[in-house]
Amino acid sequence: MTETLCDSGAVKLKAGKNVSADLTPAQYTLMINQAESDIVMEMRADVVAGYAGYTDSKKKILEDATSSKAALVAINYDMSGYTSRTEAQTMLDLNSEIYSNAIKKLKDKSPYQDFLGVA
Repeated sequence: MTETLCDSGAVKLKAGKNVSADLTPAQYTLMINQAESDIVMEMRADVVAGYAGYTDSKKKILEDATSSKAALVAINYDMSGYTSRTEAQTMLDLNSEIYSNAIKKLKDKSPYQDFLGVA
């Protein structure tokens, strides 16, 4: 599969400079594809298929959600590179919050009725 809603660079940025260097491009693509699928299920619409038709603003919210969701997996892959478990947990907490807030915004029909053009 391809990376549609974000790229591996966005995931690495969200996972922080101490994310494992052992992760391969194929593993990043897998994490991104899984995050994309999760967002499709959350939205109950194929936002990946409709991506090309969205405005830049809509694309950035989808990128934010996808990269944070994938970063959770990247951080959990190997936490030994982080300076402490607390640092890794903080990264996990932050990305979880970003993902939850982005999904909430995407699902919110008010004041931006039908933000993504999905019912």
